[in-house]
Parts: sequence; C-alpha cells; structure tokens
Amino acid sequence: MFSSLPLTALRTFESAARLSSFKAAAEELAVTPTAVSHQIRGLESWLGVPLFDRLPRSVRLTACGQRLFGSLHGALLEVTQTLDQLRPQRSSGNLTLSTTPAFAALWLIPRLGRFYAEHPEINLRLDTSNTLVDLHQDASVDCVIRYGMGDYPNLHSQCLLDECFGVYGAPALVASLGAGVPTLITVRWRNALLFELGWKAWCQAASEERLLEIAPQREYDEEHYALQAAIAGQGLVLASSILVSESLASGLLVPYRPEVRVAGAGYSTLCVPGRERHPPVKAFFDWLSREVG
Repeated sequence: MFSSLPLTALRTFESAARLSSFKAAAEELAVTPTAVSHQIRGLESWLGVPLFDRLPRSVRLTACGQRLFGSLHGALLEVTQTLDQLRPQRSSGNLTLSTTPAFAALWLIPRLGRFYAEHPEINLRLDTSNTLVDLHQDASVDCVIRYGMGDYPNLHSQCLLDECFGVYGAPALVASLGAGVPTLITVRWRNALLFELGWKAWCQAASEERLLEIAPQREYDEEHYALQAAIAGQGLVLASSILVSESLASGLLVPYRPEVRVAGAGYSTLCVPGRERHPPVKAFFDWLSREVG
C-alpha cells in the first residue's frame, strides 16, 4: 500500500509548505535549495497538480498544496508524538512555549523553579513575543499561553486564568494620597477590545471620571514596565490581577480603592490537537493546572 509513496518528496514538501520557503526548507533539511526544488517538482509531476505558486521572492501554496499540507503535517506530527512516546525515557525532551513578555516575566518565570524541580529532564525554552504564532504552520513551537477574549477553533484549548483589573501603587504613595492628583500609569494596548478595559472603565466604575481630565498620564508598551514604574513610586498603575500578584505578595505594591474592579480577559494554554499527549507538553499542562488550582 505504501511502497510507492515518495516519502522524501513528501517530507521536503511539508518543510517548504510550513516555512513558505524553499531556501528555509533546504536549511532545515541540510540540503541545497536546488534539491528541494527538484523534490517538489517531482512530487507535482507524480501528482499531476501544482502545489506551489512560484512568486518573485517567495512561494505560496495552491489550493491542492494547502489540502496536502493539512493532511501531511498532522500525520507527521502524530508519527513524531508516537515515536517520542515509544522512546525509553519518553518523559524527557525539549519543550518550546510561546507567550507574552509580560506574562513570562510577571507570572510564569517566578514559578518555573517548581516545574524544574518536578521535571529536571525537560528543557523548557521560552519564546516571548507579542507576535501571534500559527501552531499549525510553526512546528517548532509546542504550545502557547495566549491572552484575549476569543475562542480558539482547531486548537486544543485549556483555560488557565481569568483576570480583573484594579489600581495599585507603592505603599508610601498610596498612604500619602489625599486631595492630590496622582499620575496615572497605563499600557498601550494593541487590541481595541482590551483598550476599553483601561482607565476610562475604572474611572467610570469608581465615579472618578474627572481624573481622566486632570491627572498626568504615563504610557508604556508592556505591563512589566508599567508595574516597575508604579513600584518606583511614579504613580498609580491599572493592572491585571494576575500580573500584579507577585508584586502584591512581596509588598512592593498595594491596592488603591480595592473595592473597584473592572472585568478583564483571560489566559489559555493552546496546542495543536493531539500535541497535549506529547509527554513534555502533558507534564507542563498538568503542572500549570496544579499551579492555578
């Protein structure tokens, strides 16, 4: 049944399709770009249909190519997982996780020591970026922790944490606040839906709309910069209850008007369906569940 399958050409096609580049596929497979091109043309000839549109500086999958990639990538991923599970020390290995810089710095990394203590055989690599990773296209990433309000079709999803927003400041600053006008520290949100969870929403909930008109404001690109500014006593910060948890526990920040809260978004752990059974991924997901349980 399988004797006539062009396995080398199929593996070459999967790499080129996933990376959208013959050159990148050649580097991954340790062959020349000419060899990749030859394998792809041979596969197209064998199938009788074009798999790529050749553009001036890149390649793009045709409809037939997309159909083949969808089937082939999933099959190779399943085979890889099975091989990992059959190895004698199947719980060991590498794990690549993608998440935002703020979540990594403020929530995950302070807790990772407990994961390493439980699983010293797993080498965890963090990819901290705000760029959205397509797990179906980028097989180098095992799983992601993603922040937002949306659903995640075609991915295995596990709800991790739900947040709310509150206002926090350095203890000395909060204790000294009286009739004075505090500086407001905020984050430059990239998502319009999340922007609505900003100071405007908190001031409305607190009946302090006038603050938006009279208070100086300081804006930062990332949550961890905003928190550091607040810890240094430079103003009050509107922050996620999740990301501020370590600063609260250590006494670096305290709540300001803790009765006022604004609903937030949430964090989910995601992977390609089936990847959750891969031993390092399963070990990490199980550990996360215990951390938030």
